[in-house]
This record gives sequence, structure tokens and C-alpha cells, in this order.
Amino acid sequence: MRDSIEPFQLERSRATLVVIDVQQKLVPSMPQNVYREVLRSIDFLVNCCDLLKIPVTVTEQYPKGLGPTIPELAGAGGQPPIEKVDFGCCGEGAFNDRLTAIGRSQVLVTGMEAHVCVYQTVLGLLTAGYQVHLVRDAIVSRGKTDYLNTLDLARQAGAIITTAETAVFQMLEAASAPEFKPVSALVKARFANR
Repeated sequence: MRDSIEPFQLERSRATLVVIDVQQKLVPSMPQNVYREVLRSIDFLVNCCDLLKIPVTVTEQYPKGLGPTIPELAGAGGQPPIEKVDFGCCGEGAFNDRLTAIGRSQVLVTGMEAHVCVYQTVLGLLTAGYQVHLVRDAIVSRGKTDYLNTLDLARQAGAIITTAETAVFQMLEAASAPEFKPVSALVKARFANR
């Protein structure tokens, strides 16, 4: 039984967060009400990962055309974003090198667009042997059908579909964790300004 649930058990010592292509010139193409919620989820995850000492990697798809990462997420992870032209992040050697250097086996995936760069990254990570946790409230596509199709295909491919809070509380494990109170404050702040 343990083998069958092992991929679902997200652990902070094995996890890393990837934020894919949340860039200034791409944002206006997204449905803005959905995008705002997705940004809240990504920001929440980045802040929680900082508290839990979980590495964060940010990517940018052709920044000369799509602009830099949005200001709200600039500096996430404390490393420069990895620039790429392949849709899937795993097509970029610098991305693979960073994940290897981080040395984690579980990857939380967020970003845009769900059905293009996010989905192709999920497939690349699964092919490379990572356990992938696709954060459904932290990804977005221009169209709902593409978004839903991404969730279905990713699940069939072997990704675990999760939410930002589910992932964070899994990694936190217990209310006795020293980070529980600051994480709880981030949860409250996430929903306070709706």
C-alpha cells in the first residue's frame, strides 16, 4: 500500500518549486480574474517555500519578446530567471543543471500557459524521473478548455494534481512546526484582500 501512495507524499526535504514564465507581456492575454487568483497562489507558494527553505526556480520564455518576470515575483528564489526558447523547461540545459544542483526529487509546478510551457515541462520532468505535483490553482491558460485538458493529460501522464494550500500543509506536516504560525498568517493574508 505504501508504494501506491508514496508519490502523493510531498516532503519539504525532497521538494522544489518551479515558476514558469509569469511574464509582463504574457499576463494581459490571460483572463484577468483567473490570473489574479493564480498570482495569489504562486505568491503564497513562493513565500511559504522561503519560510520552509524550499528552493524556487523561475523561468522566462523568450524574454526579449515576452518581457521579464512580473515585478511581484521578481527575485523569487534569489537566483536570476532561467531564459529559454523551448516551451518545456527541460529543453534548456541551464534549467536541468539547476534542478540537478538543487538535488530534489519532487517538483511543484506553477505558471503559464498551462497547456503549452507548463504541460511540456510536466512531461519533461516526468520523463527525467521527477515526481511532479502540478498546482491547479497556480497555473493558467487563455482558455478554460486548454486548462482543463492540461489537468487531465498531466494526471494521466503521472503528475499529482494538487493545490497551493494542500502542498504547503503537506510539507509543513504539523501545527507544532515552527513555521506554522507564519504560514497561517500567509493563508489569512491570501484571502483577506479578495
